[in-house]
Amino acid sequence: MIKASEDTRGKGIGASIAGRVQAVRDLFRWKAAGSGQHARRWKPMKSEEGSALVEFALTVPMLFAFFFGLIEVSMVIYTHQAISEMAREGTRYAMVRGSTCVDTSGNSCTATIATVNSYVAALSWPNIGGAIPNIGTTYPQISEAPGNPVQVTITYAFPFRVPFIPASTLNVTSTSVMYIVQ
Repeated sequence: MIKASEDTRGKGIGASIAGRVQAVRDLFRWKAAGSGQHARRWKPMKSEEGSALVEFALTVPMLFAFFFGLIEVSMVIYTHQAISEMAREGTRYAMVRGSTCVDTSGNSCTATIATVNSYVAALSWPNIGGAIPNIGTTYPQISEAPGNPVQVTITYAFPFRVPFIPASTLNVTSTSVMYIVQ
C-alpha cells in the first residue's frame, strides 16, 4: 500500500489520487498463497457463487406451476371440444331417427331418450379426468315428430389439478340442438 507521507509529498494532486486508487484496489485483491508466489488476482470481497442456485430454486417452482397449469387449461379446452362433439353426435343420432323412422325390415327405429343417452355414452371418447359425463337428452316439444327439436346436454366434472393450487373441479358443459328430419 502506498503511504501518503512518503510517496505523494510534493508531487501534486495526481499522486494523491493515485495513492487512493491503489488503496481501493488493494481492498479487492488477494495474494496467492504457497511457494512464495506473489501473483495478484482481482477478486471481489463478497462472492456471488451461490446466488444462481438460490435464483434457480426460487424460479423453478413458479415455472413448473405455470407449465403444468398451461397443460391443465389445454386439457380443459380439449375436454370441452370432445363433449361438444359428443353432444352433436347425439343430436344427429336423434334427428335421423324421429317418429317416422323405419328400418329396411319395416320395424320402427325411433330414437328415445334412453337410446340417445346410451348411444352417446358408448361413443368412447377419451375420458381424460376419470369421471363419467352426465348426459341429458330432451325433446323440448315432447315429441319425436319431424320438425321438432331435440336437445342433448352433456356436463362433465373435470378435475383441475395444478401444483401449489388446491385441487378443484370445473364443470364443463355443452349443449347441441337440432331438428328431427324423419
